Amino acid sequence: MRTKLLTLALCAAVLAGGCVSEQKYKSEVATATNYQALNTKLSSELSSDQAQITQMQNQLKVTMVNEVLFPEGGWTLSPKGEQALGKIAPTLANLPGQQIVVQGFTDNEPIGPALKARFPSNLELSSARADAVARYLVSKGVPQNTVSAQGFGDARPVAGNDTPQGKAKNRRVEIVIAAAGRP
Repeated sequence: MRTKLLTLALCAAVLAGGCVSEQKYKSEVATATNYQALNTKLSSELSSDQAQITQMQNQLKVTMVNEVLFPEGGWTLSPKGEQALGKIAPTLANLPGQQIVVQGFTDNEPIGPALKARFPSNLELSSARADAVARYLVSKGVPQNTVSAQGFGDARPVAGNDTPQGKAKNRRVEIVIAAAGRP
């Protein structure tokens, strides 16, 4: 009898520990709904050849390949890149309680001689690209205190670096939108 009571009490404790408050549940549902709406809005502003939008549990990620944003081997935005970012900046400017992290990535090709004087490695080049996107978004009204930039170089490939197509996918900028204080 005592064993049954102990088992029942343990099961009740496990079930109670897995529960979330109604307020937290409503907050999570509202966040998911907001990200779905944002996903729809951004998708309507960008064509599929300009960006891929991925909705995850607690964030939205806009992935743009470098050829949309920068001239080959460059780190300053091209007019085409400014145009693409200009389409989403008004939406990003009006996201209360959100943090926007611009992440830059490269392929694994070493920096060429023309860029070597300015960028010792792909890490610095990816950081310069992320910084350029972040600065542009801020110049278009996105609150500066909501934007940060990070460069990862070739550390997080999304495709193999053994083909030109794979390398092109790895040269990208991701704009990650998440609730402030969330990873």
